[in-house]
Amino acid sequence: MNILKSLPVWLCFIPVAILNGGLREYVLAKAIGAEWALPVSGITLSVCIFLITWLLLPRMIKAFTSKEGWLIGTGWALLTIVFEFAAGLAGGSTISELLAAYNPLTGNLWLLVLMITLLSPIIVKHIQHNTIK
Repeated sequence: MNILKSLPVWLCFIPVAILNGGLREYVLAKAIGAEWALPVSGITLSVCIFLITWLLLPRMIKAFTSKEGWLIGTGWALLTIVFEFAAGLAGGSTISELLAAYNPLTGNLWLLVLMITLLSPIIVKHIQHNTIK
């Protein structure tokens, strides 16, 4: 049940990711170049995802187990992948273009974003547990 309660938190990632993409394309790429804008954008989105999780998840779910934290993170990561592929394909991207985002050698830090999405609930759980003591 806690996994379902966490969905509104994940839904907050979507507009933030869209705004982050706009920031990358319209501000960062012009200011620092496309080569640097992509990794900076990945780091920025990762930080935003963690902060959203840290601020909202404990308010949505007062207490959850480490196992639930792993399930929430896994669910969020899978939802993110499905959403990215569905939106990308609907927007005209090819599968090979979408898969290219998973290559960090191109400067794309999408794997970092997915890792933070996966790990944020469990990190927040441990922070929450250690501050309660």
